[in-house]
Order: sequence, then C-alpha cells, then structure tokens
Amino acid sequence: MKSKIFIIALFFSFFSLGILQGQKVFRIGIIGLDTSHSPAFIKMLNGEDKKAEYADFRIVAAYPYGSKTIENSYKRIPGYTEEAKKYGVEIVGSIAELLDKVDFVMLETNDGNLHLEQAYEVFKSGKPVFIDKPVAATLVETLAIFMLSEKYNVPMFSSSSLRYNLETQKIKNGAYGKVLGADCYSPAPGEPSHADFSWYGIHGVETLYTVMGTGCKEVSRVSSDGMDVVTGLWDGGRIGTFRGIRAGKQAYGGTAFCEKENVPVGGYPGYEVLLVEILKFFKTKVVPIAPEETIEIFAFMEASNESKRNNGKLISIQETLQKGEKAAAKILKKRKW
Repeated sequence: MKSKIFIIALFFSFFSLGILQGQKVFRIGIIGLDTSHSPAFIKMLNGEDKKAEYADFRIVAAYPYGSKTIENSYKRIPGYTEEAKKYGVEIVGSIAELLDKVDFVMLETNDGNLHLEQAYEVFKSGKPVFIDKPVAATLVETLAIFMLSEKYNVPMFSSSSLRYNLETQKIKNGAYGKVLGADCYSPAPGEPSHADFSWYGIHGVETLYTVMGTGCKEVSRVSSDGMDVVTGLWDGGRIGTFRGIRAGKQAYGGTAFCEKENVPVGGYPGYEVLLVEILKFFKTKVVPIAPEETIEIFAFMEASNESKRNNGKLISIQETLQKGEKAAAKILKKRKW
C-alpha cells in the first residue's frame, strides 16, 4: 500500500514539474538603461522577491542606449547596465538583436528625441511596445509614432505612473460624479532638447487629463521664471489648469471639482501601478489609453508653448493638431517610412 501511495505521489510530482516547465514565460526586452524606471522594472520582474502575479513575465534582454547627449541620462548607463546583469538580463549590442530574443518591448530611453527611430524598428518587428514618457520630444514626432503604430498594426501605449494613482482613478471612474474642472500640478524642469513640459511637466498634464478626459478646445499660458500656469477650456464650459513648478517645493497633486464633492487628486504612486498596466497590456494586447487622449496631451502642451510665444494668446487645440499632423506626415514621407 505504501509503495502504491509513493508511486502516485511521484507521478503527481513529475506531472506538476512538467506543467511548470511547460509554462510560457513572456520575454520582455528593454530599450534604454538611462532612466531609473529600467532598474525598477527589472528588480520587480527578475528579483528574488518577485510577486506571484508577475510569474509569467521576465526581462531577458536590454539594449542600454539610451541618450548620448543628455548628461544626467547617459551617465547612468554604465551603472544601470551592471545592475541589469546582476538580475540575469542579457546586454545586447543593437535593437535588432534585442527583438530576436523577446516577445514584448519596453522602450525606456529617457531621451524622447530617439523614440521615433527606435519605435520604428520595433513596429517593423510586429511586437507590442510600451513607450515610457514622453512618447517623443515633440507633438510632431509623437504623431509620427502613432501613425507608424497604425500603419504596422502594432499595439502601443504610453503613460506616466501618475495616471494610476488610486484616488485619481476613483475620480476618473466617477466616484464623486462628473468632473466639472480640475487644477493639477507637478514639477516641470526643462530640458533644452525637448519641447516645454514633454520632458517632465507631462506628469502633471497627464494627471489633469486623467480626471478631465479629452475635449480641450483652447489653451492659454502665463509664465514666470519659476512657474507656469496653463489654462484649458474644455467642451461644456469645463476649465482645467496645469501648474508647472520650477521653483520652491517640488510636488505632485491637485484638486478635482466634481458634482458631489471637491477632492484631492492623488500624488506620485511609484512605478508598480504602471507596471501592472503594462503587463496587462502585454497579455491582452488591449491598449488601456485611447491614442486620441495621449495625442491630445501633447497637443495641449504644444498649444501652451505657442501661447507663451504669443504672450498668452488663446491657442486652438484643433489647429495645433492639424499643423502637427501635416508636419508628421512630411517626416514619414521624407524618411520613406
């Protein structure tokens, strides 16, 4: 009897082992080891304390470049490369080599000026990609990336982790009734190679759009040495503002003015809330944020820049988009993409 029980137990042990060995692990590749996001994601998916719900995913390869011109980005690459190796990530010499080894891509390069060319390589491979903020350094290149995504029928999305703060999501999902207006803020240090706000202020702009949704018609901007305030007029007469902070206390947050209550908009929630959405996207291929919303975020920022250039003049979002689309189409035509 004992021998029979032993044989049955042995059978189930081998059976379970076979299931585990046959279980598909989704292979993720990272482009860009010049941002703190990359080692954070690697640790969460490859570390010893990895959560059970991430068991199906592993970062297997990384192409480290990455900015070659922004000092506070490229100086991180050597250290982050060594850290990635410690977690079993293979360092490869090109994006093409990376694409041969992975099922999905996280485009993490901190320098948005490189994203169009890098995303083009990924789209040609047909592999779904998450593009970390910003989608690109400008509205025009952001539009070009979305045009290529549609042309190659490859799902992609981009987001700040600020979008997935739990309180912000409650507001977005109607917990306090319709959002009638919102004031949101975030740090907004500039980077000369990027259009204003696309480098960092995008965090606060994305928070604003998370609670307000699309439908901004016009934008105006007031600027000083340490602060910018951008006011947007939405459909239905709703008003949303973004305050970009360059002096004083650096923080994330805001207020949403809702039908039932005026409530604080959530602050910085860490990287993991974003990782959860990325992995869900990789598994389902369902894009969690409509391209139109991400594109309008960049149109909002570009319209604010045009307003600044014109001493606070009201700038049309629709006209800004139309100009951007024409310029993006010219870029793709010139490059024969």
